[in-house]
Amino acid sequence: MKQLKFVVLGVAAMAALLSCASNSAKLSGTLEGVNNGSVVVKLLDVNKMTVLDTLAVKNGSYSCSVPVKAGDPEFVYVYYGPTKVASLILQKGENAKVTSDTLGNYTVTGSPESELLSGSEKAQAEFAAATALYRAKIANLNPSSPEALQLGREFGQNYVSYYRKRVLYVMQNPKSLSTLPVLYEAIGDVPVFSQTTDAIHFRNVYDSLMTVYPESRYVKALDAEAARRENLMRLDHYAKEAQEIGFIDINMPDVKGQKVALSDVAKEKKVVMVYFWASVMGEQKMFNLDVLQPVYKQFAPKGFEIYAVSLDTDKAAWATAVKTQNSGWINVCDGYGVSSPVVSTYNVQTIPSLFFIIDGEVVSSTGVKNEATLRAFLSSKLK
Repeated sequence: MKQLKFVVLGVAAMAALLSCASNSAKLSGTLEGVNNGSVVVKLLDVNKMTVLDTLAVKNGSYSCSVPVKAGDPEFVYVYYGPTKVASLILQKGENAKVTSDTLGNYTVTGSPESELLSGSEKAQAEFAAATALYRAKIANLNPSSPEALQLGREFGQNYVSYYRKRVLYVMQNPKSLSTLPVLYEAIGDVPVFSQTTDAIHFRNVYDSLMTVYPESRYVKALDAEAARRENLMRLDHYAKEAQEIGFIDINMPDVKGQKVALSDVAKEKKVVMVYFWASVMGEQKMFNLDVLQPVYKQFAPKGFEIYAVSLDTDKAAWATAVKTQNSGWINVCDGYGVSSPVVSTYNVQTIPSLFFIIDGEVVSSTGVKNEATLRAFLSSKLK
């Protein structure tokens, strides 16, 4: 019995060792032109680089094991002195083989994601070289000379062409982590994906990668970046609309899920009070019942409307509160709470908070502190 127990424990221990060993990928490389020397292997951790190991190059070869968790591939970079001689995306269990020279040219096999990354980096390097050549040519020219202007036009056309190719790449490889360096790529100090509408590409790639690598920290970071860019895109949209209508528009769903645009309300009503609140705060629900409802009933027939923007995150609870109060005015909510883009665009620092749109223009609400001052204000505007 004791011997049997010993055998069982031995098998269990071996399984544990094999499991531990399998949480890695193997990297082996050949560095042409170097018989003896060393290379440094670095790991990318979202936004910073750490050194994994320094490897001896013997007879032009080196190898190491790279720790890789299941579902969370690693971005791995190999350096010979200051020169990057390989870039890889290694997954658990892969056996990647790299052939490099000291100038940074390399090929990789045994790792599909790394092969895609290699091809993508070559395209980037070619365009970076073309950009450097353009800058060298134009450096000594008069910026307004015909030659400089022609070079500028040609470079602009090449840049647009390159951008389109990068968009095509992320569209053709939405489930590959090799799209991440492309999305964050910059030529000099200028990001390739610098347009506000590029937020769409970030979100689409995130949605696709989540189906393959839901545990990847890189994919989680991409989600945050996509959200940031989406907010910027909304702000840009609001700003453009504001130039046309005199205020930043809001277009959110009501309790029935139908979007109601503030701009449409402002066209129909002489005075619109934009009111930021939250149904989770009991005192604000009481304010609605005790103050706003009597005022609304008095002035609504004269052209007054309330556009109430809820900063709730629980839309079901908000909808229930609105239906219970049966206020009669317009209630909208996007469910983002204080993260809603309208919070920053309208500089909402406390709730309740309000301002007025009168005849399509924003009017200061300074002095409107309570029911009495609200009635006085509306009486002066709705005669």
